[in-house]
Amino acid sequence: MNNVSGMSRDNWGWRARFGLFIVASEAVPEAEWWAMLPAGVSVHTSRVDAGAPWAVGQGHNPRNLTLADDLQRGAGQFAAMRLNAVVVGHSSSSFLGGPGWDDAVVNVLQSILPAGVSVTTNGLDCLAALRACGIERPFLVFPPWFNATVVEAGVEYFVSHGSSPAGALSVDPGRQWRDVPSGQLYAQGMGFEQDVESLYRQIRSHCPKDADGVLIAGTGFRCVGIAGVLEDDLSRPVITANQASLWHSLRLTGVSGSVTGYGRLLSADGPGLASH
Repeated sequence: MNNVSGMSRDNWGWRARFGLFIVASEAVPEAEWWAMLPAGVSVHTSRVDAGAPWAVGQGHNPRNLTLADDLQRGAGQFAAMRLNAVVVGHSSSSFLGGPGWDDAVVNVLQSILPAGVSVTTNGLDCLAALRACGIERPFLVFPPWFNATVVEAGVEYFVSHGSSPAGALSVDPGRQWRDVPSGQLYAQGMGFEQDVESLYRQIRSHCPKDADGVLIAGTGFRCVGIAGVLEDDLSRPVITANQASLWHSLRLTGVSGSVTGYGRLLSADGPGLASH
């Protein structure tokens, strides 16, 4: 806490510190988390350079997972950092991991981290946020760099966990990117040239009338800045990947308070930040 007169804010996580695994080449997750963090809470990232999913089981059995090297190494580093929660911030891993993957990777990481550290995945965070907001028929929005296989797996992921999606949108990357294969978009720089205004227009114009909320998947998808205005325009809750993971981490660790400007989920009139 800053008790010394004249002391400047240093972003020290005196209320809570969260560890966040992110894709090695991404900048969006850190930027969005730092924009939303309540006072006294900090986030610390470990970068993973591996394909999805970030942990695989023998014969695709999630009960016996082997973590990607970067995930294993990062978990060991996180173990020494007195963290309160750790998030596997990779939507694609949750989608492609198969039934039970989220719980299995949580169990493996909990065996490495000190007792008492909450562990979660972006998939689990989004599911918890949907439940908290009472969303049963979400409009699912996927980044343009998700190929058809990942989009299909994403839709199935939410269906298999009880949702009945009102629709799904693979976002149009824009004219300058349309000849680039989806798997090359991020590698060729789109991650740092995302058009948030176009994303806003596409979601607003494509959202089905019978959708009771919007879920924007992908932790590398720059979108949290438009969550509030989309909610105002659509009169429905809007959940984004990074927003959901921050909210769930706060909830799992019992850190109370609210954050304004980033959607109902984190706001004072949202579903609340009391611990489970």
